This record gives sequence, C-alpha cells and structure tokens, in this order.
Amino acid sequence: MLNNSAGNLNESESFGKIQNFFKKNKRKDTSTFLNKILGNKNLGDLIFERLTLLFAVLVFLLVVFMGWEMYSHSILSIKKFGFGFLFSSTWDPYREIFGALPVIYGTLVSSFLALLIAVPLGLSVAIFLSELAPSWIEKPLSFLTELLAGIPSVIYGLWGIFVLVPWLRDTIEPYLQNEFPNSPFFQGAPYGFGMLAGAIILSIMVLPIISSISRDILRSVPYTQREAAYALGATKWEVTKIVLGNAKSGLVGAIMLGLGRAIGETMAVTMVIGNRAQISASLLDPSYTMASAVANEFTEASSDMYLNALIELALVLFIISIIINILAHLLVWSTERKWK
Repeated sequence: MLNNSAGNLNESESFGKIQNFFKKNKRKDTSTFLNKILGNKNLGDLIFERLTLLFAVLVFLLVVFMGWEMYSHSILSIKKFGFGFLFSSTWDPYREIFGALPVIYGTLVSSFLALLIAVPLGLSVAIFLSELAPSWIEKPLSFLTELLAGIPSVIYGLWGIFVLVPWLRDTIEPYLQNEFPNSPFFQGAPYGFGMLAGAIILSIMVLPIISSISRDILRSVPYTQREAAYALGATKWEVTKIVLGNAKSGLVGAIMLGLGRAIGETMAVTMVIGNRAQISASLLDPSYTMASAVANEFTEASSDMYLNALIELALVLFIISIIINILAHLLVWSTERKWK
C-alpha cells in the first residue's frame, strides 16, 4: 500500500512538471510573439500610434470622398460639355448652356488684385514685427493683426456694403475716371459694387494670413545670420535683405496660402462684387466668382443639368484650392526645414 501511494505521488509530481514545462513554453511563445509585434514599444504606445494613423488616413480619405462625390454628381455636365466647360463664356440656365470661363476669370482676377494690395502690406507688417518692433509693441500688434482673421466673413461683407461701396461710388471711382479717362480699367458707371470692391475686401481678409505666416517664416531664420551680418558692418536694412533672401521660398508659400484663402472666399465677396457672369477689363463692372456662383444659384437650380454644372464648378474650385495649398505648404516646409 505504501508502494502504491509512493507511485501515485511520483506520477503526480511528473504530471506537475510536465504542466509547468508547457506553461513556461507557452509564456515564452506568447512573449516572443508580442515582442515581434510590439518591438521596443509597449502596448499602449502601439494602440495610440495606430489610432492616430487611422485618423490621419481618415482625413485623407475624406478629401478623396468629397472629390469623388462632386465628380459623380456632375457627370451629366462633364459628359455634355467636356473641357469646353472651362473655356466657354456662356452661362445660360434657361437654355442649359454652361461655361465657367467668366466665373473662373472673376475668381482669378479678384484674387490676384487682392494679393497685389495685401502682399506689400502683409510683408511690411511681418518685417516690422519680426525685425524692427520692440517687444512691448510687437505682441499687441501681432494680436490685433491676427484678430482680423477671426472676424466672420459676413461682417466684412456688411462693412463692405455700408462703408466701402458708398466710399468707392462717391469718391474713389469718380476720381479714377477723371484721372484716367481713356483707361479700359476704369470704364463704366461707378456703382460701387464690382471687381474693385471685391478685391479690396479680399485683400483685407488675406492680410492677416500673409503677415502672420511671413512673420513666423522670418523668425525661423537663425539669429546667427543677423549677428554675422552685423559683425561685418551691415546696416539694419542690409540685414533685413539678407533675412528676406534666406526666407524667400517660405514667403512665396505664405503668399500662396493667402491666394488659396482668396480663391475660396464666398460670403463677403458675394455681397460686394455685383454677381454678373461677364468678362470685362473694367474694375468698376460687376463680376462673379466660382464660390459666389455656387452659393447664389445652388438653391435656384431647377434642372439636373443646372445642378450638375454648379457641382462641376465646385469641383473645379476644389481642385484649384487643393493644388495651391499643397504647393504653398511645400514651400513653407522647405524653408522651415532649411534652418532646422
């Protein structure tokens, strides 16, 4: 009997050793498997990394989805007009003949005129804040400049209607016609509403974007560049020219970001530009932009072709805005990386 109990004890000990052996091997296999997946990271870091990657991919997929939706809902217009949609100047909803050239012209001309006004002002503000202003005035001025970017566009539009348009109609436009009577840029009745008013509104709206980004670009140039120039006897203006030369590509990117904002602006421009689909050299004549056309006429689209043409117009605006913003960010990043 003692021999039987001793044998059972030995069997149980052997069985326990076998179980422990398999448990240890299982833990080793599991640990090896997790090490292969995680590497040097812990599980929490891996989950956080994958989640943020997922959100970044979702943003990209959202942009692709928006483009696809606009393409699929403008297929009737694309099939009927093809590339002629971009080069035709007829926009006639009654006959269902649509050409985007007048609104593309209005969008590009108003945006470039706005840059013509805003770029010198924005760069001057950026140079003053980053190179010349004492610290006690630099922060308040930076805050006030950036505050312009936070004002809703409808407020700019109302200011344009009640202040800017009457001023242009009663003072500026008659003066320009008297001073340049033969110029094709100042022909027509001085209504106040028109390309000139739209360009001025846009210039005010893109000014804080250009100035704030340009200021950051100028600050990214190492201060050792300035110290080296001063050590060689350079003046303040000569040092500023050196800094501007080193930040040139980034400043171009800031200007292009302002252009992207100007091209996509809707409400304020719609309220002052006159909203007439025409191509005119005169800055006093009413004009139209792509964003204004979509905003004004979308609720009035009474046929599928009309609706498809407006969505195709939105698709063109979408593509132009993406291209401009990609190029602008590449230029800004190239300058920032240069000095890191």
